Amino acid sequence: MADKTPGESNARFATRIDPSKEGLSKEQMNFIRQVELEQWKKKSQMMRTRNVVTGLAIGALVLGIYGYTFYSVSQERVMDELDEEAKRARMQGPKTGAN
Repeated sequence: MADKTPGESNARFATRIDPSKEGLSKEQMNFIRQVELEQWKKKSQMMRTRNVVTGLAIGALVLGIYGYTFYSVSQERVMDELDEEAKRARMQGPKTGAN
């Protein structure tokens, strides 16, 4: 064992096979389907979680923009009210020839 260099092994590597070209038994095909189904379930759960997080982030951004828009529009109304008060004050103020 000490004679072998690192990385050199007699272990077989997993190879990718094409089930349509290989002569596989029914049991082997069923096992492949089960493994693929489990991998698909795991991947779909991760994708679902990622999609929910992304959806919540986009929703929060939209609500933030919506809220800020309402806030800024209400501020504009306050500024309009101040302008109206200033006009009334000018109209009620002393009349001079400098109008």
